[in-house]
Amino acid sequence: MLPRAVLDASVGCLDHVARGLIALGITANAITLFSVFLAAVGGVLLAVGQFGPAAVAMIVASLGDALDGLVARRSGSASVGGALLDASVDRYEEFFFLGGLAVYFRGSLAALVLILGALAGSFMISYGSAKAEALGVPVPPSAMRRAERAVCLCLGTLLVPAAATVVRSAALPAWMAVAPLLVAVGLVAVVANVSAVRRLRGLARLRAPVRAVALRSEPAHANGLTHVDDAAEAEDVDVEDSARAEPAVVGAPHVLRTP
Repeated sequence: MLPRAVLDASVGCLDHVARGLIALGITANAITLFSVFLAAVGGVLLAVGQFGPAAVAMIVASLGDALDGLVARRSGSASVGGALLDASVDRYEEFFFLGGLAVYFRGSLAALVLILGALAGSFMISYGSAKAEALGVPVPPSAMRRAERAVCLCLGTLLVPAAATVVRSAALPAWMAVAPLLVAVGLVAVVANVSAVRRLRGLARLRAPVRAVALRSEPAHANGLTHVDDAAEAEDVDVEDSARAEPAVVGAPHVLRTP
């Protein structure tokens, strides 16, 4: 959903920052853990309605999520363990953000439904990526991936203080102050869920031939797994946006690969 030029420019800037962090001796795992701490702080701030400080915490945490993979690759410290930590932290970060919003909007059924829809769509997009990797097939393209979700939620949160100022000065209804955030959450909920369903449908069409090949592959039984779905579930690691796993030779669908 984001323009390629914007993504390329962002990655270029972050790459310079990553080189500086490496020079300071800061590891990728340290960045990942700091990001999840900030995400938890952001979630608490959202829950109590402090949208300005929450937006700052969310933005820095999201930047950390992008930086840890760059640092891991540039420093040569990429590993399967780092990729697993990164992907797990990503899920917790989204839970903290959306969970904080759920607490804040707990009195509004409509807003709560939107937030839960965004949470489901976010997790299912990532699950589709994990399942494709587990089955050893290319990850189907989709919209509203991790970076796009972060941009939507951070931008929506950042606009709330400005909208609140306009609402007070123009004597508008109070709910309009959080309208930018609700629009952002609604966009994530709709686009992410539609994209997740399309991604899973694409994987379902590929499932039969993948199973046929996998059942003839000896490594599928190497870990005591007698069914290709068992192998897939055992390695159901989301590498949608971490890119921190070391390159591996793919001999079977359950071997983790670099995206």
